[in-house]
Amino acid sequence: MPGPGPHLLYAMGTGLALTTLSNGRFSPHHTLFYTINAFFGPDIGSFSEWLDSTLGFGFGSKLADLIHHPFYYVLFPGLPLCLLYSLVSRVLLQRRLLDSFSRVPLTRKQCWFLVSAGSFSHFFLDHLFEVI
Repeated sequence: MPGPGPHLLYAMGTGLALTTLSNGRFSPHHTLFYTINAFFGPDIGSFSEWLDSTLGFGFGSKLADLIHHPFYYVLFPGLPLCLLYSLVSRVLLQRRLLDSFSRVPLTRKQCWFLVSAGSFSHFFLDHLFEVI
């Protein structure tokens, strides 16, 4: 598995390409949430495993196996994350901390698609580096 650098560069490069190809409809707003999920998303399981080894709850390895999966990540943590991202999107736009073409916050459905896309691109790179 690659480190955080390739995940970050690939996701931000893909976001920039999509922004260019869509004439700005795929905005930095979308790229932010896509990149967060491609960069950190499925590796939350590894973090939970480390946290479990530190605190000793006894379920970190099972949680890591459940979360670090292309489809399970989209279902289990992805659904609560899409609600959180939708709320954060609204707050960031209201405070003018994030630029968006339409000034409309992301919907839950859009956030869920961005979580899914980030997860799949994360695993694409993971599997690509396993083959090499």
